[in-house]
Amino acid sequence: MIFPSHRDLGAFLVRGMKTESVFLQYFGRRDGPMRGRDGNMHMGDWKLGIGAFVSHMADTIPVAAGVALAFKVRRQENVVLCYFGDGASSRGDWHEGLNIAAIMRLPVVYLCVNNQYAYSTPLDKQMAVASVAERAAGYGMPVESVDGNDAMAVYSSTQRAIARARGGEGPSFIECWTYRMTGHGSHDDASYVPDAFFEEGKKKDPIRRFSELLQDSDVISGAEAAAMDERILVEVEEGLRKGEAGALPEGPEGLLGVYADSEESKA
Repeated sequence: MIFPSHRDLGAFLVRGMKTESVFLQYFGRRDGPMRGRDGNMHMGDWKLGIGAFVSHMADTIPVAAGVALAFKVRRQENVVLCYFGDGASSRGDWHEGLNIAAIMRLPVVYLCVNNQYAYSTPLDKQMAVASVAERAAGYGMPVESVDGNDAMAVYSSTQRAIARARGGEGPSFIECWTYRMTGHGSHDDASYVPDAFFEEGKKKDPIRRFSELLQDSDVISGAEAAAMDERILVEVEEGLRKGEAGALPEGPEGLLGVYADSEESKA
């Protein structure tokens, strides 16, 4: 299972969610993952192993621990990956979730996408320690800090953590240092962020770096990379078209699945 945050669209796509489904969600359409009853990135798909995200940034940390506990009780080899930002680590449920995961040695990997700003609050105004990993280490679990803009560094660290979880060694914590290259949202001009921060982020663009690595390693050619970019653009445009064309839910459909005794929940 994965529990992505609101900026982890790549995780949704890797798990099998279609581009069309993402746009149906954005437009609140009936055939979207949440059937038009929530917006933006507040979505999930249990069949794809994706837990839904809501705006309270640390709320999925204890939920991820609960799902990992279910895997442990059932003696399944499944592992939970839970994503969040640096700001989530300043909430109480973050600490409670990590604590129970560590005490019970649960098979969960906590992935902190540290973009160094919780909305407009820089890291040094959030905590007295130098990193979120230092906070996590206090709960007695292995921690790693990696360059979050280096795809292979993140992959390698995650694979080590998953192996530990499957081996019964309990949770791990990975801090991925990265950059938020815009404001918190479209309403935010990010005027509080120094220009040097954005300049440094541009130099470490993860997509460009990974593409160059693949080409330098003769995994793909420049022409193949360009063709891939073109295919992605076509897929996005097609998904956008289908999302806009999708039907809106009818009024009574808004109540389906909301209450435990509803017909949808019985099905």
